[in-house]
Amino acid sequence: MRASWGQGVHRLADPKITLASAASLLVGAAAAARAGPVEWGWLVVTIAGIFCVETAKNASGELVDFDSGADGGVAPEDRSPFSGGKRVLVDGLLSRRETAAVAAVGYGAVIAIGLWITVAREPRVLWLGLAGVLLAWFYHAAPLRLSYRGLGEAAVALTYGPLIACGVDLVQRGAIGRDALLLSIPLGILVAAFLWINEFPDYRSDLAAGKRTLVVRLGRRAASRAFAALIAVAFAGLVAIAATTGPPLVLLGLAGLPHAVVAARRLARDPEVTARIVPAQAWALLSFTLYAVGVAAGLGLAPGAVR
Repeated sequence: MRASWGQGVHRLADPKITLASAASLLVGAAAAARAGPVEWGWLVVTIAGIFCVETAKNASGELVDFDSGADGGVAPEDRSPFSGGKRVLVDGLLSRRETAAVAAVGYGAVIAIGLWITVAREPRVLWLGLAGVLLAWFYHAAPLRLSYRGLGEAAVALTYGPLIACGVDLVQRGAIGRDALLLSIPLGILVAAFLWINEFPDYRSDLAAGKRTLVVRLGRRAASRAFAALIAVAFAGLVAIAATTGPPLVLLGLAGLPHAVVAARRLARDPEVTARIVPAQAWALLSFTLYAVGVAAGLGLAPGAVR
């Protein structure tokens, strides 16, 4: 087995991007734990399923973006640790056949895990799991090609917000509680904002490949202002949730606000220079991660939920 094979699979798993799944898992698990003890075995199974679909999505998307030229068209000065695809095909780490095999194994594994949870634990998980697999596949693939039609950002907000968090809550408790649903919405927006800022370095290659992300549609100057608006909406939503449905301690999620503000300011100053955007990409990642950790801590410290 080539040494590059392991490196290629590691890139497809992409620990940086997997933080988005982990953040939503954390919020969903914390919401469930507020209502009762955590079912650790089922939590591990759920994590395994989400990891598999995440890796499968990256692999199938790599094939589409390679064929369209979106990945290969990224200029050296626009390459970033957070964008430009996983580049396993561009850099020759995996062949097309190997990449397709990773995708097939990942999708097959998540389908098997989903059916296991459906039969042995919670039948209604079937529909959430089906939605997750379809969004993962059609994020890149025809005929929907969500990321090519300016719908990828909304798909990410839905998936890494309510879909994962509510799915975890449903597996744990057999119900979707208010905490998981409401608090995952700002999280989904923040993860979408992370995707949004990651689209800036890829602007020229996406435009040339016909990948009409919202950054491409708006242009980088207008899109930098939209990024700031996403951040404002997400954290305003958290404040509104804490002030109305509570618990107030979820305001610990505001720990992510300073990083988001700094990212928005940096992006507004230099939306067209990748080298200057990279720190803002890292701050955007920290923003949603700290939001999730803060909200989870707030839920853990709050009195038990009423369902």
